[in-house]
Amino acid sequence: MDDLLDLGDLPAVADSVAEERLARKRDLAIAFRLFARYGFDEGVAGHITVRDPEFPHRFWVNPYAVHFSRIKVSDLLLIDEHGHVAEGGRRTNKAAFWIHSSVHEARPDVVAVAHAHSVHGRAFAALGKTLDPIIQESCAFYQDHVLFDEYRGLVLEQAEGERIARRLGHQRAAILRHHGLLTVGRSVAEAAWWFIAMDRACQMQLLADAAGTPRIMTDEEATLAHRQFGNATMARQSFRIMADVVLADQPDVLE
Repeated sequence: MDDLLDLGDLPAVADSVAEERLARKRDLAIAFRLFARYGFDEGVAGHITVRDPEFPHRFWVNPYAVHFSRIKVSDLLLIDEHGHVAEGGRRTNKAAFWIHSSVHEARPDVVAVAHAHSVHGRAFAALGKTLDPIIQESCAFYQDHVLFDEYRGLVLEQAEGERIARRLGHQRAAILRHHGLLTVGRSVAEAAWWFIAMDRACQMQLLADAAGTPRIMTDEEATLAHRQFGNATMARQSFRIMADVVLADQPDVLE
């Protein structure tokens, strides 16, 4: 995950903690609207979190049982180190706390974490394997994602979240067997875009495998594509393009 460690490519920082907090919350609310557009919503499942800039051991998350397409900035919850709602007036999702708190704790370089039960991500997760480098965009995850090959039902305890975090290591993403996808980034924009890109990569490999035997790119080819399509700046720009559409169509997201 080289680009996550490149300090020269860090996102711009706001002039104050309050401005940075608002910027992160706005991106978070927009990300949920995008996930709804892509069909990543599934009942009460799925969550994206962003670390608070003032209290780094706390994070903002979507409330329990609110559809992604209806989430606004004012709906977001601040969760403390013990899983309690420190700010906000709705219920939280316990599974969100155990997964996301463990990843945030293990990865101080990570600002945002995305996890949802997308159709193609879950279908590919049932195969119990990682993505092959068969499409240039898929190479954003070349040697930069892992398979978490355990399944113990809903993540309702700290130990399970910690196992996921340990398996993720310093990679960009994880395929959770029989469960779905998880991606991380140094901003909401990165984590959300990597999730969208990874779900598409799963879809492309499912289609290619169904049609025949896709050619596996060489290490040289895949490494080049990883450098080009796994670039954090490109991820943020791609998110911004889609965010502009959401803001134009659904300005209430910022309320």
